Amino acid sequence: MVGQVLRRRWRALLILVVVGAGVGAGASAVLSPGYETTASVLLQGPRQADELLTQAQVATSSVVLDRAAAALGMRESGPDLQKKVTASVAQGNVVAITASSDSPEHAQQLADQVAKEFVKYSTQLLSNSAGSSAQLAQEQREALRQQVAQTNQRILDLSRSVTDGQTVEGVQVRTELQGLRTSIEQAMNNLDAADAATGAGNMVVMGPSEKPTSQAPPTLPQLAGGGAILFFLIGLLSYLFGARSDRRPRSETEIGSALGAPVLASVDVPETGERESVGGFRGVLRRITGSDKPWNLPEVPASADASSREVRYRRVFARLGTDRDGVLRLLVLVAAGDSAARRAAAQFAKVAETERVRVELTTTEVTVGSDVQPTVPDGTAGVLVVLSVGSRSAWELVTIAEACADAGHEVLGAVLTRQVRVTGKPRREPASADPPQVPVDRDVMAGSS
Repeated sequence: MVGQVLRRRWRALLILVVVGAGVGAGASAVLSPGYETTASVLLQGPRQADELLTQAQVATSSVVLDRAAAALGMRESGPDLQKKVTASVAQGNVVAITASSDSPEHAQQLADQVAKEFVKYSTQLLSNSAGSSAQLAQEQREALRQQVAQTNQRILDLSRSVTDGQTVEGVQVRTELQGLRTSIEQAMNNLDAADAATGAGNMVVMGPSEKPTSQAPPTLPQLAGGGAILFFLIGLLSYLFGARSDRRPRSETEIGSALGAPVLASVDVPETGERESVGGFRGVLRRITGSDKPWNLPEVPASADASSREVRYRRVFARLGTDRDGVLRLLVLVAAGDSAARRAAAQFAKVAETERVRVELTTTEVTVGSDVQPTVPDGTAGVLVVLSVGSRSAWELVTIAEACADAGHEVLGAVLTRQVRVTGKPRREPASADPPQVPVDRDVMAGSS
């Protein structure tokens, strides 16, 4: 089935591919970031995870971006640059600042300038609170030194009071001395952390950012290709889903049951270069995309020549028989818009002139649809319904049979047509063998176009 879709609907799929590529190219103006580069800023000293996230938010704040835009002479403001600048926390206390722009030079300049303004702004924030922070750190260090001094004095007093290490009192003293040593080690560690915290505010830019050599994904070609592939798959799956959900009868048994009459024959109709003239935008679109014919019908071999096809038409007349007076009065009913069935009706008119029995044949087109009730002219002739395989739903066939019964006609049978492509050079028919114009009663074409 996929092969049939590709062979018979390649024009429609090609149009979808072009449309998808256009949609992807249009989306690149919004989704494509352009050129990207990254500048890294190192935060010295021990840092907590929450503190690093806060610094990343400071790097993309409106203050930092406004200063960077002013330094570069850009017309964009900080909120506008927030769409082009992002910051994330990398391993090793590093804040990565990523900038995007429409050119490699602008992206590199923007990333470097934002990193510089971020370091400058963070340094200003630390210097504003340097006085209180320094005083607090000094008080902590003095308290720790006093704790160390008190602990050392306590150790000295205990050492003097020990007389015998084998007594119970000696064991208790040694245990207390061990606890004091642990307190001294903890106090020393706190002193080291306090000294390190004094230099925690230092930041440094880890060199200039690299100049990008190519655009960051998704690029315009990638989005255009992705859109083309996506629309192609959507079109292909739509055809497959439509074929699976199509419930129009295609077998002779189903069609005969809907019409309430037997299927007398199946004839092949050679394709012609002429297209059915269908009005409206939908008709023009179907004609351009080649969707005016069903794609999921099985391919049937064509007859050997025109004489072989005429034999099947004569067999239809033979199966219908004649009235008591030896005349076959027949009304050939064709649905409007069914070009293959109309050509088959014309062939029936041509064969009727050469039959030995007298055939009174009239061809009428009726409009059939889900919201249209067909109307058939009154009379007593038998009706031969000619229609293409898979062109009508079961309900539409039932409405045709009801319209014939309402007009006093009896549906004698149906003939199914299948369009085939004749290969090779067709045989030239003599001038006298041209099919005559089929008389169509325009007065009784209810709603036909």
